[in-house]
Order: sequence, then C-alpha cells, then structure tokens
Amino acid sequence: MGTRGLQPCGAVPCRAVPCRAVPCRGAAQAPMEYVSTRGGVGAVNFEGALFSGYAPDGGLFMPQHIPLLDGDTLRRWSRLSYPELVKELCSLFITDGLVPRSTLNDLIDRAFSRFRHKDVIHLSRLKDGLNVLELWHGVTYAFKDLSLSCTGQFLQYFLEKKQKYVTILVGTSGDTGSSAIESVRGHKNIDIFVLLPKGLCTQIQELQMTTVIEDNVHVFAAHGNSDEIDEPIKELFADVDFARKYNLMSLNSVNWSRIMVQIAHHFYAYFQCAPSLDTTPLPVVEIVVPTGGGGNITAGCIAQKMGLPIRLVAVVNSNDIIHRTVQHGDFSLSESVKATLASAMDIQEPYNVERILWLLSGSDSRLTKTLMERFSVLKSLKLPEDLHRKLSETLRSCSASDEDIVRAMQRCWEENRYLLCPHSAVAAHYHYSQPDSTPRCCLAPASAAKFQDALLRAGLVPPLPPEITALTTMETRSTLLERGQDWAQALRERIKVVAQRWEAQGNRSALPGQREISGQGVTQT
Repeated sequence: MGTRGLQPCGAVPCRAVPCRAVPCRGAAQAPMEYVSTRGGVGAVNFEGALFSGYAPDGGLFMPQHIPLLDGDTLRRWSRLSYPELVKELCSLFITDGLVPRSTLNDLIDRAFSRFRHKDVIHLSRLKDGLNVLELWHGVTYAFKDLSLSCTGQFLQYFLEKKQKYVTILVGTSGDTGSSAIESVRGHKNIDIFVLLPKGLCTQIQELQMTTVIEDNVHVFAAHGNSDEIDEPIKELFADVDFARKYNLMSLNSVNWSRIMVQIAHHFYAYFQCAPSLDTTPLPVVEIVVPTGGGGNITAGCIAQKMGLPIRLVAVVNSNDIIHRTVQHGDFSLSESVKATLASAMDIQEPYNVERILWLLSGSDSRLTKTLMERFSVLKSLKLPEDLHRKLSETLRSCSASDEDIVRAMQRCWEENRYLLCPHSAVAAHYHYSQPDSTPRCCLAPASAAKFQDALLRAGLVPPLPPEITALTTMETRSTLLERGQDWAQALRERIKVVAQRWEAQGNRSALPGQREISGQGVTQT
C-alpha cells in the first residue's frame, strides 16, 4: 500500500492515542513498533511482540501508533477480497524490512489455503436485515482459524529463518485450543501445550484437540473453568527465568498477531454492509461482536481508530462483565463463571479490556497499570468517570440469557432455514431486539455443527459434516488435571521432559530476540 491514504497528524483529531504517536508519513513507511500497555518495557518490533504474548511487565503489546486511513483509501479497499484486506492491514503493522511484502503475501495465502470457502469468509443476507458474517470456514469450524493460521505462518517464518525453537502455552474455553493446534501441528521447532476445561467444552471441541496425535501437541484436560485454567499459565509466564529458559509464548488473544488479523473482519463487514461509499461522510455500519476474552471487540476498536466508520456492539452471555463495564463502569467479577450454551464466551476476566482502556485513555500506561493491578488484587474495579464515558461512547453492549439464545436460534431457523451457533445467536438476539433499520452486520464466530447440544435444546437438528463425524471414532490423547493438584507444576514437569528430548536431539536453541526484549528500554532488532 505504501503511504497513499494515510492521513498526517493534523488531518483528523486523534482521540485514541496522542498525536505524537501518530507519525506523519513521508516517502517511506515509519518503522512500526509495539509498547506495553503498562509502560514497563521498551518498544519491540513485530517479531518481539509475536514471540512474547504478555509483555515482560505483565501488560499487553499494542502498536505505538495507529495508522489513519482516509476516505479514498477506504473506497479503494472496498473492492478487495478478504485475503487482500488481510494483506493490506498486516503490511501496515509489519515493517517491510522485517517481512518483505511479497513474503508476507505468500505467508497469508498459505495460511488460508486450507479454508473450505473460496472467499475464506462469507456474508449471508437473511430476512429482516439480519446479515451474518460467517468467520468459521477454516479447519476447526471457528473464527480463530483465521488469525491463528496466519500467526502460525508468521511463527514458522521467523523460527525457520533463525533455526530456533519455541514452547507455546494456550488456555482455551473451547475453540482457541483446536485452532492453535491446527496452526502448528507437526512443526519440528514448536511444542504446544493446551489446557482445556474438562466437561465445559462441547464434545466436538474437546475431540478436535484430543484426537490430534502429534509429537509436538500436548493436551491437558483440567477440572476447572476457563478463568481457572488461565492461572497456571500466568504463573509460568510470571516466572521470568523459567519462561526464558524454555522459550514460552502464548497464542491466546493476548498475542498481538491475533488482534491484528482480526481487524480485517471489521473492514470486510463494513464494505459488505455499507449502503454506499459514494457519500461524504461515509455511512456508518453497526458491527455486532459476540464477546468473550475481548479480542474481536478490541480489533474493532482499532479499526475505528484507523478511520473505519463503524459502531461497535459487544454482546455477551450471562457472564456479563463487559456489559456491566460498558453500562456502569463496573469491571468486577461475579461470584463464579456461569456455564451457558455459548460456552466459548464463559469468561469472567476478559484480558483484552486492558487494551481497550489503554486506547481510550490516550495510551496512558501509568493509569492502565494502576487500574489493572488494582483489579488483579481486588477483582473489582470502578472505572474513572472520564474513562467510562469514553468507553460508553465507543461501545454499545447487550447481554443474552440461554433463553434468549434459544429463541434467536429458533427464529432464525423458522424465518431463513439457517442454523446459528449459540454465540452467533447472541448477536442475532441483539439484532432482533432493535426496531431501527441501521445497516448492521453480526459476526458469526463458529459453525452450528460444533454445538449439537444447544441445537437440540432449541429443537433443531444439528448438521454433521463428515470431518466432525469422524472425530468420534478416532484415538484420543490427553493428560487429566484434578482439582487440588498443582497444575502449574504438572505443566513445568512436562515442559522439562519435552525440552530434554529436544536437547538430546541437539535441536534446542534460544528464542529469537528473547534476551533483547526482556530488558528495560531496549528495542528488539
């Protein structure tokens, strides 16, 4: 894309980040670097952010500046396919000197080569203005295949270039684990360790993880909920010496690469649903985002700051911390995680809220650090009045009960003969509750085929693609983690055993850039 269509600092008011962080572009692209939301470490390049997951100070990496796009660029991009949009967006956040544009294009093409739909994603236009953007045509029938397939290719590019090795830790509430596994399965220089909540994923979700019998895939089924399985992972990352020695990284949506790719959903949704791009100003489209950990809604906030004229709605299930935060500034845990039909959204601690607060506070890392550390200790936080106002201006929100989900699934089937997964039904519930005719796009994160119990509860017949049917007859492999057991220690021991195998083969070496990014104020090269 080069520099055409990028607005200089004075072109539009910058509310997301200070103007000094939005560079005026000259003849060449300014290097894109990433900073922690908590401000305790120096800037890193894309490679450093990719391999870190959490920043060493406990924060999350974000771009040091957000590129601003003008109307002409948006109109030109409206003619692009989804893969072409991903390439354009990634080229803004990955410096050409780090990954040449031609190589970047090849990596993204390779990432999408296993998708079942020729367009990778697809918009279904249904009755009463219900537009459903199907993000689930990847290998595991979930939207996370989109970002993780690209992230897996980025990882391989750097690891093969430098002949390095990495250990991936992933906690999953359902779909992340299988998508992460598929993105790196069989890779000789990656081992992946996945923790899933035993009995709280659907049978299909669990089988998609436990039936992958590869030497580099290690699945743990823990008797705990989604938030509880995050705790041992956080503990291992907090042990800096252990994390450095065994080259730990995350593929949850703490990883910036996941957020970056997901920005494209919002651009594509906008271009598909905007009535016309011939007007000035451009029309507004409402994007309805089923929300759990907050990665997709964070990507939407970034798309807004890039100049995309969208209105965002975060829709949640009965685990409604994001809804309460938007409505009342109450970022506080409930007594416990509630098990719902939309199981992948059964999350009480949506860690990407930290990125949104950082964006809306004008990149105020000191405030973000104070707020998140207070929440970490008290599990309760009242947002400052000004920050809450900015959040409520940026997002709308809605909460749906299991009954709401079932009714939305039934209505969509009756009116369209179209099956929604329970997460997509949360978005449809919001649409059905709105009397206006606002152009709107509901993101559909997963195929209904993965959620047979929810479909049966709605009195609907679940589809069974052959790939899913085959899972029930395949060999499975996983390690059970009981309540009361030290899960972090069990992970440590397995990681050490795997490391010994690699050391014995003479394959193990340091993570690229690990030494550099662990220091204060050092820019990774």
